[in-house]
Amino acid sequence: MTKVFIDGSAGTTGLRIHERLSERTDITLITLPEELRKDTSARRDALHSADIAFLCLPDDAAREAVALAEGSKVAIIDTSTAHRTIEGWEYGFPELYGRRKRIAESKRIGNPGCHASGFIALVEPLMRKGLLKRNVTLNCFSLTGYSGGGKKMIAEYEGADRNTLLDAPRMYGISQQHKHLKEMQKICGLDTPPVFCPVVAPFYSGMEVTVPLSAKQIWGGIEDIREIYLGYYKNGLVNFVENADENGFLAANAFSGRDDMQVTVCGNAERILLVARYDNLGKGASGAAIQNMNLLLGADEATGLVCE
Repeated sequence: MTKVFIDGSAGTTGLRIHERLSERTDITLITLPEELRKDTSARRDALHSADIAFLCLPDDAAREAVALAEGSKVAIIDTSTAHRTIEGWEYGFPELYGRRKRIAESKRIGNPGCHASGFIALVEPLMRKGLLKRNVTLNCFSLTGYSGGGKKMIAEYEGADRNTLLDAPRMYGISQQHKHLKEMQKICGLDTPPVFCPVVAPFYSGMEVTVPLSAKQIWGGIEDIREIYLGYYKNGLVNFVENADENGFLAANAFSGRDDMQVTVCGNAERILLVARYDNLGKGASGAAIQNMNLLLGADEATGLVCE
C-alpha cells in the first residue's frame, strides 16, 4: 500500500487533495494530530515514512520540508511556487510534450500555478509548433474565483459584513510582478513574460484564462491553431472543444468542482481569443497534483478525480 503524506493539509489545496484521496483504497494517508501539524520532528518523520508527499505550504515552508526530506526515498509534489522553475524539478503538467514520462520517473515535481496552467496550455503548443515566436509580446487576462486566495480571502468574501468592493470583480497583480509570470515565461520559452491581468471575482471557484492574438502575431491562422490543439490534447485532463459558445458567453465558473480543463478558440481571422477554463482548485492545483501522483503510481491519470 502506497503511503501518502499531505504537509499543509489544512489549506484549501491540501483539503481538496485530502477530500479526493480519502475514499481511495490503493493508498494509506499519513496524518498528524493537530498539535503536531507544524512540529518539525513530526513532519520529518512523516516525510521519511511516506512514499509520496504533497507540499501544500508557503514557499519558505516548502523549502524547509524538502530539506527535512533529505535522505529519504519520498517522491515530492510541491504545490507552492518554490520549485516550479528550479533545475532538478520536473514541471508537473503531463499534457505538455515529453513531460508525462519524465513526471512518472521523477522524485521532485513542481505543481503548476493556477493562472499559469491556462496560459501554458494555450501558448506552449503554439510555440512548439512555430505559430508563435519566442520574441512575441503576449497579453493574458485571467478570471478566478476567490477560493484561490486561500482561507483568509474566503473568509473575507463569505463574511456577513463584507466590504461592498468585494461585490465586483477586482484586478490585482497590478505591479506586473505576479509570482506565476516566471513559470509562464520559462515553460513556454518566451523572451519576455506576458502582460498579465488577473482578476478575482465574487464566485467561489473556477478560472477562465484568455490570451488574445492578432493575425500579425501568429505564423498561420485560426484553423491552424485549432488543428494544433486537436492533435496536442488527445490524452490527459486537457480537452480541446471546437465550439464552447454558451449563447454568446463563456462562464468562468463552468468547471467549478472539476479536475479537468477545456481549451477552445474564439474570434475570427483577424482577432483571435485563446481560452482555457478549469477550476483553480482542480486542474489549477489539487487535481493536477493528484494527476501527477497517479502517474507516479502507474495508475490512470483520472483516478479519484472529477472530470465530468
